[in-house]
Amino acid sequence: MTPPSSGKRVALLIEDDFEDAEVTGPRDGLAAAGVEVVVVGPRSGQTYKGKKGEALVAADLAAGSAHAKDFDAVIVPGGYAPDRMRMRHAMVDLVRDMLEAGKPVAAICHGPQLLISANAVRGRTLTCWPSIAIDVKNAGGLYVDRPVVVDGQIITSRKPDDIPAFTDAILRAIGVVS
Repeated sequence: MTPPSSGKRVALLIEDDFEDAEVTGPRDGLAAAGVEVVVVGPRSGQTYKGKKGEALVAADLAAGSAHAKDFDAVIVPGGYAPDRMRMRHAMVDLVRDMLEAGKPVAAICHGPQLLISANAVRGRTLTCWPSIAIDVKNAGGLYVDRPVVVDGQIITSRKPDDIPAFTDAILRAIGVVS
């Protein structure tokens, strides 16, 4: 049975070598709450493969066609994908535009690499995968080791084990749950 629509729409960024569970977990959790999840990749219709090979995900929309006004939030999964995403100007621009519009930007694992490229971490408290904590610090952010951190409209988590708390924080930020 399909849940009733919440009327909310979230962009989920995708690139090859994403952390499989960090795409499928939030996607499925948001969809179960009635949120429309739009997969945004470099090219619409292209299929992207998770780094573990457990998930193949097709992009619904090309990043160059994605606009902040059309979404309530954006999610940046981890794995090796954020390193590729940060080279995609349209993805960096979408994250920056979402932040400028005051909308939630959620990043897990290596996802904050894209926030760094969008110049969005200075003065913010974030969590992430431990190996990029130094990058967060060097970009002017404060790193903490917690399952989920909400600093204004930026939501961050560390790893797949944090997906339930991460998804809950996104649902709260877009007003689907209180």
